[in-house]
Amino acid sequence: MIKSIQIAMPYRSDLPGHRVKQRPPKGREGVSEGTMNMDRLLFRRPRLRLCGRPLQAVSAGSLLLLLVFFAVACGTGGDGQEDTLTLAAYTTPREVYSQALIPRFQEHWRETTGRNVVFRDSYAGSGAQSRAVVGGFEADVVALSLAPDVDRIARAGLITHDWRAEAFGGMISRSVVVIAVREGNPLQIRDWDDLSRPGLKILTPDPRTSGGAMWNICALYGAALRGKVKGVPGDDPEAAANFLRQVLRNVTVMDKGARESLTNFERGIGDVALTYENEVLVARRADRPMDYVIPTSTLLIENPIAMVDVYVDRHGTRQVTEAFLDFVRSTESQLIFADFGLRPVEPTAAAQVTDRYSTPEDLWTIEYLGGWDRVIETMFAPEGLYPRLSEELLTSNEG
Repeated sequence: MIKSIQIAMPYRSDLPGHRVKQRPPKGREGVSEGTMNMDRLLFRRPRLRLCGRPLQAVSAGSLLLLLVFFAVACGTGGDGQEDTLTLAAYTTPREVYSQALIPRFQEHWRETTGRNVVFRDSYAGSGAQSRAVVGGFEADVVALSLAPDVDRIARAGLITHDWRAEAFGGMISRSVVVIAVREGNPLQIRDWDDLSRPGLKILTPDPRTSGGAMWNICALYGAALRGKVKGVPGDDPEAAANFLRQVLRNVTVMDKGARESLTNFERGIGDVALTYENEVLVARRADRPMDYVIPTSTLLIENPIAMVDVYVDRHGTRQVTEAFLDFVRSTESQLIFADFGLRPVEPTAAAQVTDRYSTPEDLWTIEYLGGWDRVIETMFAPEGLYPRLSEELLTSNEG
């Protein structure tokens, strides 16, 4: 019986002409990290995984058989004893869903209903996933990095309920923005100001596709604006923007998602990586050597989850979808999130694991910068701070 089908989404961008720094091809990790034109990545063939194993290239006849197989395996069984649920998630919680929550929910659903549930789970950059769902990827549930990516789906008319009125304000997990460093922290990185050192090589994802990248940029700018970055006066937008410029000048690789960025870091590329705290904790869980620094002032990351009403009703999966959402919000599941480095949103679970996490000296939320609507407008819109700095640095590098 098929338990889970993982779908790796192709890379997408709303701006085909944009040039980003990209990791070297596999096997060329030692070469210089140059720029790659987005046009070469737009229509990359999707990589499909069946029961956790990659599907290789097939002939037209074999493809037809596979399509028939998918129709039988992934849809509701003819005997009515099987359900299918499609999950579109951002990259970093892959392990907690695929290794823990999905198998446990499948067991729970079988015990309570006598039915099997097959998951089609996909993991990609939060922004890319959001646009894919709007573009026709029929996910029943989206678990994304930040609220604006869920709002995009709602504005498209696919989420018809008030997803923020759900438990915990529509959030499913929390984390904080940290600096990943090599084991033993050989460069003695202590706080945000160290990231402006000339010659330092920094990894962070691309904010055009990654929610994690947007959290990173906001954390850098906000900490400086709050006067918590050494040498940067507080309450001075120009000084904060200049600090962000200095850090971005040191960014050598921008990947499409937070997971890809940290994978590059593990391969030996770069000196530090800006990332979610839970990404480092997951690496440590797998005995991969890595340390991290929690800056004096950092941003609380809050990750949303929502049911996509139009697709759920089209698939007839509302009952199993609602049950899955209730399940992942439970104390038991929230403790599982904690096992994989994410900070629980459910109060009972959060109280039980407080000793697992360090409390930043100055922890703040996105509301400090005016909330996501204002942040999108002032930081990431075409005339916002990040595109202006990015274009400025690109022009100076080409000059």
